[in-house]
Order: sequence, then C-alpha cells, then structure tokens
Amino acid sequence: MDFLQIAILPIALALFGYLAFQKWSALILGPLLSMLVALVAGLPLFETMLGPYMATAADYVKNFFLIFFVGAVFGSVMEDTGAAESLARWMIGLTKGKYVAPIIMTITGILTYGGISGFVVFFAMYPIALYMFKEANISRRLIPAAISAGCWTWSMNGPGTPAIQNVIPMRYLGTSSIADPVGGALAVIIQIALIFWYLEWQGKRYAAKGHTFVEDEHTRQTMARAGGEKRLPHPIPSLIPCIVILALFNVFRVPVEAAVLAGIVLAILLLAPYGGGYNNWIQILNRGALNSAPAILNTAIVVGFAGVVRNTAGFAQIIEGLKVMAMPPLLLVAITTAIAAGAAGSASGGLGVAYAALKDLYISLGVPMDWVHRVSVIAAGTLDTLPHQGAQITLLTICHQTHREAYWPIFVTQIVIPVIALFALIGYHGLGF
Repeated sequence: MDFLQIAILPIALALFGYLAFQKWSALILGPLLSMLVALVAGLPLFETMLGPYMATAADYVKNFFLIFFVGAVFGSVMEDTGAAESLARWMIGLTKGKYVAPIIMTITGILTYGGISGFVVFFAMYPIALYMFKEANISRRLIPAAISAGCWTWSMNGPGTPAIQNVIPMRYLGTSSIADPVGGALAVIIQIALIFWYLEWQGKRYAAKGHTFVEDEHTRQTMARAGGEKRLPHPIPSLIPCIVILALFNVFRVPVEAAVLAGIVLAILLLAPYGGGYNNWIQILNRGALNSAPAILNTAIVVGFAGVVRNTAGFAQIIEGLKVMAMPPLLLVAITTAIAAGAAGSASGGLGVAYAALKDLYISLGVPMDWVHRVSVIAAGTLDTLPHQGAQITLLTICHQTHREAYWPIFVTQIVIPVIALFALIGYHGLGF
C-alpha cells in the first residue's frame, strides 16, 4: 500500500502532462486527477474535493486574482490603443533590419517586463514579426520561439519584473520583487545572450538548408490587415506607463496590483485619443477584465490538485525521503518546482502547486529565502514549456505553425537555455556568493 501511495503521485503528474498534450482542458484535468489521487490514497472523495481541493484553489484566486485582473486590463489598453505596436515599431527602427529574430525576442521581453501580458504581446507582435521575417527572408518556423522566448524567459524570471511568477514567491516567502538581484541579473544576462545567439544561428541554419520565408494566403491577409492606415501613439507616452509600473513596484515597493492600476490610469490619460470614444473605451476595459477570469481559473483549478496531494500519506513519505537525501538545497528547490510546473503546463501554476505543498520544506532548508525565490522562479519556467503548455499551443495556433515545424526552437530557448542559467545560478550561490 505504501508503494501505491507514493506511485500514484508521479503517475498522476505524468497523466496530467500526457492528457494536456492531447488537448484536455485543465478545467477537467484538475478535478479528475485530484479525485483519482484521493481514491487511490484512501481519502474520502467528496470531503476531499470540497475541502482541501477547493480551499487551495480558492486561496490562489483570493491571493492572485487582482494581479491577473489589472494585468489583463493594462494589456488590453496597450494593445487596443496601438501603444504596444508603437513601442515595437520604434525599437525595430533602431536595429535597421539586422538580427531580426533576436530583436523580436528582445522587444517582446521589454514589453512584458513593462507589465504587458504575454498573451497580448503574442497578438501585437505576430504581424510585425511576419513583416520583418519576410523582409529578411527568414523561415516562419522561428517566429513562435522568437516571440515566446521574450515573454516566458528572462522577462518572466528576472529581478523586478511585475510578472505573476515573480510575485508568488514574494507572497509565500516575504521576499522582495528584486530578490537575489546579483544572481538574478547573472541568470538574465546568460538567458538573453544565449537566446540571442541561438535565434540568430538557427535562422542562418534554416537558410542554409533552404528553409526561407514562405508566403501563403494567411500571411498575406495578416500583413494586409497590419499594413492598413492606423494612427499610432508616439513611443514616449506609450512607454511612460510601463516605466511608472516598474518604478512604483520596485523603487517605491508599492503592491503590484496598485502599481499596475496606476499604469492603467496613466495609460488611459495619455492614450485617450487612440482608444476611440466612451463606448469603445468601455469595450476595451471590459475585454481586459473578461480575459482575466479564464486565465486565473485555469491556473487555480490546477493548483487545487496540490491541496489533495498534500493530504496523502504518499506525499508525506516523499517529503521525508527528500529531507534525508544528500541533495544541495537549491537543487531540491529547482527540481521540485520544475516538476510541478511541467505537470501543470504553467510556470505560475507550478509555483502555486510547489509553494502550497512545499513552502515549509523550502523555509527549513537553511538557505536565504531570496535565493529560493529566484531559483524557484527560473526553475518554474523550464519544464512548463513541454509540448502540452497551453500558452504555447495558443501561440502556435496564432502563428499557423505545428509542433513539428516550430517546437524545437521553443524547446531550446525556453527549456535548455533557462536550465543552463539555472545551474549557473545554483553554482554561483554554491560558491557562497
């Protein structure tokens, strides 16, 4: 029975990943696999689902809904006013057409570091990326990696980012937004440098193999829509709300919800002429608010799974086993967080699962909580990018690419390279810095 109690946990995690890859919704998988674990572990089924499962999911919504809400609204304002596109086109003009794929990555990273939702950046950047890739005759296979590498690596896990992934450890550990600033900056530099080099190298490699830009009806229609007459705001007022968010969040230590709310108000004031009339502004705000609900619900439903797992005898035995293993503390944090994120197909969901289940263990490890914070955030952004990740599937759909065509560059930029940065960070702290 003890073996079965322990075995059901990795089996459930593997099932979660496999079924998610088969396009099962997290809204089904969260409750379904939680019930499976409860049944095998001998827990009372409905008491467990109405108790630990719902309590853990509800706690996640209570703690983080406002972050999802203001982030989605801010993203909607920046997209619909053309501010995100204005910033992107301005930065592209600075490069004069060189390093196309790495520059797309850099721009998306800057936009998301400024508080704009990654999902908004997907839609804003894709037509621009298409145009640039066509001009440089680079294969479209590289577009999803170029866009998502900017959204889901250094801009998500670096010190000071207002991303939800950076906020979750703050709430659990009491750390700051710039926790582990030197080590975190080292990891950011490694990621940017390696991703920049890889995207440029991969583009040339595709060209050498004869894989260049292929135009079809979809690309023609997308570029035609993007190329129409559209009045964009100046880059400076477009950038100011992002700067204000970062300053309030990191310098003045304002809660992230208040910082982004201030950014929303400022963006509305600065960009009012570009949003249309009163009724159109209501639609912009409504659209952002509505986008926040499914995003947090999908994540909370997965996090509820941790509430069930935490109550099983098998979980208690695994924790006791981990405590006696001769494993460096930060490596333990990295492995457990990465596995949780891989199972959830979400970095924020994985962090929620890991901290809900293992917070006390992390605190007992005897290493600075700032280190735990930064290592866990970077680790969560590794295995979350396995093929079943929902955000990745969404982006591939937007880009009209398949996993077969475009997944390998995603794998390299968002799993391999962050893992390299993660081990560099762990090694750096292992030296006592």
